[in-house]
Amino acid sequence: MTTDLGNKKILTTTKKILLKYKLCNHCLGRIFAKIESGLTNKKRGLILRKNLGDYTEIKVDDCWLCSGLLNEIQHFVDLILNSLQGYEFDTFLVGSKVDEDILDKEQELYDFTGSEQSESIKTELNREIGKILEERLNQEVNFEKPIIMAVIDTSFDVVNLQISSLFIYGRYKKYRRDIPQTRWFCNVCRGKGCRKCDYSGKLYKTSVEELIAKTFLATTKSDEESFHGCGREDIDVRTLGTGRPFVLEIKNPKKRILNLQTLEQKINEENKDSIEVSEFRYSNRAEIVRLKCANFRKKYRVVLRCGKSVNSEKLIKAILSLRGKQIGQLTPSRVVHRRANMVREKYIYDCKIESIDGAMATLTLETESGTYIKELVSGDDGRTKPNLSDLIGVPCKVTELDVIEIKGE
Repeated sequence: MTTDLGNKKILTTTKKILLKYKLCNHCLGRIFAKIESGLTNKKRGLILRKNLGDYTEIKVDDCWLCSGLLNEIQHFVDLILNSLQGYEFDTFLVGSKVDEDILDKEQELYDFTGSEQSESIKTELNREIGKILEERLNQEVNFEKPIIMAVIDTSFDVVNLQISSLFIYGRYKKYRRDIPQTRWFCNVCRGKGCRKCDYSGKLYKTSVEELIAKTFLATTKSDEESFHGCGREDIDVRTLGTGRPFVLEIKNPKKRILNLQTLEQKINEENKDSIEVSEFRYSNRAEIVRLKCANFRKKYRVVLRCGKSVNSEKLIKAILSLRGKQIGQLTPSRVVHRRANMVREKYIYDCKIESIDGAMATLTLETESGTYIKELVSGDDGRTKPNLSDLIGVPCKVTELDVIEIKGE
């Protein structure tokens, strides 16, 4: 029967190939992989030989190009299956690394014949391995966003797994004034461990990140994570109200099917005096971008101490003048060593007095995201203008600061 593979031009090219190269049916058929769908490359090679009247079979082990590589597909399947043990996933993809000598020979062949209708040996390997794995695993190959990509190094029988991160959204409240949001490495050893940090590698014993991540890492059998918060608070600032949104990225997890409600309860029970978490759900990388780019308004409770007793009328007048005001904040002196030294324009939406007692006062402030509240009170030697200290003519500083609401989420 005459088919596209019986085309005179194709048969002439095939004869030319076989006179020069000793190819198995897989490698012969792969030169014409885009002709006639529904056939394996091995079948294409067999048809081409028959149409030429050349029935001489070249064993895969004797093939000039693959040198027996295509006989090892089941072996590679077994290696990958073994490497995937213990992992939870529902989609996967196969990749391969092939010896450079084979790739050089393949390029030589395609330079000789043209490669318009061909596919690479790596493509055939990936496809044939993937087909067997789909059946054995009862899972699907996914070319867009696989949970796991298994890359087989065919020269050394090594499988490298590329595993998609697991993302968990939640909110946290922080009740202590001595723990940072994220892990701070020791500024002497940079995490390696030294005498100053008692060989912990950290500046502080723990953090919100570590208290949350510890349970997830143990449950997912992972050893690495990244914490992505919607903004951050200073170490001495509490976060109350409904908490601060965050996404925990768990890298290379083995377990992905989690009871998030149980994990939430466990974290809260183990850390009831330090933090509280809520609203756990699965998330994705796009939500990290959303949280990082968001400009949620913040509401604060501020306890401040002035250099002397405060005139209540003067304080009330100063507070009223800040409402609806845009302020300019040059990067605070306390963080200028790690942030760009620039003026940031921030809006003060609301400002109220809760109490005044001599030199002490308690305020609530609602401000634009990124406002430096301590500097709004102190002035930071004129780096924030206007500021409360200048408005009342008495130097003031924040003694306690709480985030009591993050709006807009």
